[in-house]
Amino acid sequence: MAVHQVGIRELVEFLLRTGDLSPVISSENTAQEGSRIHRKIQHSRPASYQSEVALKTSIQYMDDEYVISGRADGIDERDGKPLIEEIKTSDLEFNSLPDSTLQLYWGQVKVYSYIVMHQADIKSVDLQLTYVQTPDEKITTKTQTFTKTESELFFTALVTEFEQWIKLRHDLDERRIRSAKALKFPFPDYRPGQHKLATNVYKTILLEKHLFVEAPTGTGKTISTLFPAIKSMGEQLISRIFYFTAKQSTRHVAENTISIMAKQGLTLKSITLTAKDKIAFPAEKDVPPEKNPYMVGYYDRVRTAIKDIIQNEDQITKKTIQTYAEKHKVDPFEFSLDVSLFCDVIICDYNYLFDPQVHLQRFFSFPDPTNCFLVDEVHNLVQRSREMYSATLESSPINPLLEQLVKHKAANQKVIKRLESLKRSFKRYSKPAAETVDKQIAQLAPLDNFNNTLENLIETIHQWLATQTPSDTVDAVVDYYLQCRRYYLISTFYDETYRTRIIIGDHTIIFRQFCMDPSKQLKASLNLGGAAILFSATLSPISYYQQVLGNEEDSLCMVSHSSFPQENCQVVIANNINTLYANRENSLKPICETIFTMISQKAGHYMMFFPSMAYLNATLSKFVELHPDIDVINQKPEMDNDARTAFLDEFRNDDKQTKVGFALLGGIFSEGIDLKNEQLIGVGIISVGLPGMNKESDLIREYFDSLNGQGFSFAYQLPGFNNVSQAAGRVIRTDTDKGIIVLMDQRFNQTRYRQIFPQNWANIKVTNNADQLKNTLQNFWQNGNR
Repeated sequence: MAVHQVGIRELVEFLLRTGDLSPVISSENTAQEGSRIHRKIQHSRPASYQSEVALKTSIQYMDDEYVISGRADGIDERDGKPLIEEIKTSDLEFNSLPDSTLQLYWGQVKVYSYIVMHQADIKSVDLQLTYVQTPDEKITTKTQTFTKTESELFFTALVTEFEQWIKLRHDLDERRIRSAKALKFPFPDYRPGQHKLATNVYKTILLEKHLFVEAPTGTGKTISTLFPAIKSMGEQLISRIFYFTAKQSTRHVAENTISIMAKQGLTLKSITLTAKDKIAFPAEKDVPPEKNPYMVGYYDRVRTAIKDIIQNEDQITKKTIQTYAEKHKVDPFEFSLDVSLFCDVIICDYNYLFDPQVHLQRFFSFPDPTNCFLVDEVHNLVQRSREMYSATLESSPINPLLEQLVKHKAANQKVIKRLESLKRSFKRYSKPAAETVDKQIAQLAPLDNFNNTLENLIETIHQWLATQTPSDTVDAVVDYYLQCRRYYLISTFYDETYRTRIIIGDHTIIFRQFCMDPSKQLKASLNLGGAAILFSATLSPISYYQQVLGNEEDSLCMVSHSSFPQENCQVVIANNINTLYANRENSLKPICETIFTMISQKAGHYMMFFPSMAYLNATLSKFVELHPDIDVINQKPEMDNDARTAFLDEFRNDDKQTKVGFALLGGIFSEGIDLKNEQLIGVGIISVGLPGMNKESDLIREYFDSLNGQGFSFAYQLPGFNNVSQAAGRVIRTDTDKGIIVLMDQRFNQTRYRQIFPQNWANIKVTNNADQLKNTLQNFWQNGNR
């Protein structure tokens, strides 16, 4: 018999919630303030009063046990007739609360009363709803007597409704387990290294460990991770898979992989979550919630919509969600989140787990070892996570806000006072930066007093917003309020892995809490599940990624070998190229000569990657001057989707002509594009890809120098080399592709770089001039890499 845990609050909210998705009057107080008020009221109660009373009951259904549990805010055992209290806080007046909200409040305490009366054989109890309006802590108390018979009728009705959803979930689980157990690998044979990878993924799930995998292009890493994870579902080792990725194209690969397994008999529910601004209907744009037809009455319709989509669809994509959302007139983004509760595989962006501001609370409020995390293209998570746990706040919006607010000074006095206080705090704590030459400093100590001022502003604006009607002023205040909230949230993570940057700019003061090492936060996020598989085609050296992406001593790792024939790819180090910044002007002609030598040995499409747009443009000008007859195309700043497509179409065109693309290393064309066969037969990589010297990279260098003595490597060398590896991976995309990778920088021949080269770079050649390069490439095109 399986045992399932069900929270009382979650149960009541799912079954009894009605009304609007985001009514204009709803405004929950901060968790900290709510907790403080709860404690204050609880401490004021008599000695017979017990706070935070744990209650639970269970029901049996379809051979499983469902434990329904929660905590009553307080129970007063007075005169043999208990009083059960539920405390709620909000900015709104009690009389302004909608019936749908009161129904939830009373529903929760009625479930508590059922448990108390059922277990103690009491005929009736008093229920008390204590409501606190937070701006002035005005307390409204409502009581009612609830009999045992009434509680049994209420709970029975609730459970009867719940059982319909249990049966739906049970049937889905049975179907998933049965089909996953019977599922066979959907291809005739495993590629080289693929079976070992799949086996290690399965073992990792069994051990509930974290596995780091470098799986070069051609390994089939998506099927090699998803297939064993789904097989483990058949053995009931896990119940849900989260497939996290940074790019939409990778999400499509995951969707296609599930489709392939579905054709082999797999039956489960998968969903792809799409960002709110990309899935919302055009009709919802700039429409306030109280006038949005997809939000008004959302909870009256959503349960019917969930049943409809779950009973009729297996693979739920953005288009599927929008179709059913339109049919049932529900907001597509919130609908997708509600539907995901009934799905076995959830494909989504990294931020749904790792970002503290937007992570999915419905899944990640508590650890659940039955969740399995598959994290694709995980090399992207290093920089992404630093940004997730960093925050910036500027002073420049304050004066424009004050100018708008003083037009109605009396009504806005509290907000004005708090904004002026924050403005003074900006000036006070920026004085040390003002005394420096470059007008900026970085310090270890947090700005605690500034953060306290910010907290007061956030609370004041929060209360003020509950009294406002929509206006341009309110919109402007909300924008800054959200920035302040994010900055304050990040301050709660502040420790020795942070530095506070104070920068005086033109007409603004900038405070930035910069996270140099988010490994602690990433570890905490990964530990919200059981097993985690973190994989990428470029994860060298793997020990670096283990440290910066969780730093767990017992994490596992493996490096898969490429399944592509080694003789089909030739890596060459052009040892005569010096790309050091001081020599860049002198390097232009040798680089152009090297490019021309590359492309002259075999007609076809080539792409050259540069560390900066300035270096790219300078080389391009020189190359066009020296070789005006060669067809070239170059990446430009801020290319839109049409321009990007046009750029790639130049390579997809099978024209049998020589064509050279000039693109940025670490840019939009150096990762995530798939040019197969003759579409791309060679890449040139100019420089070792070191990020430009900057304040934050220097802070990272200083931090890791102190931590492990590898500051330069962690801050500059390895992030840069990952861009090199990704760019090199644009060539050789299939078993039959044949191509070259020319590394144009003397530093590539140094031990510190040779030792971190990917294992699939075999039989590397070093050339010292154009003639040697010509002979090496001619030999490769004639004989392969032997």
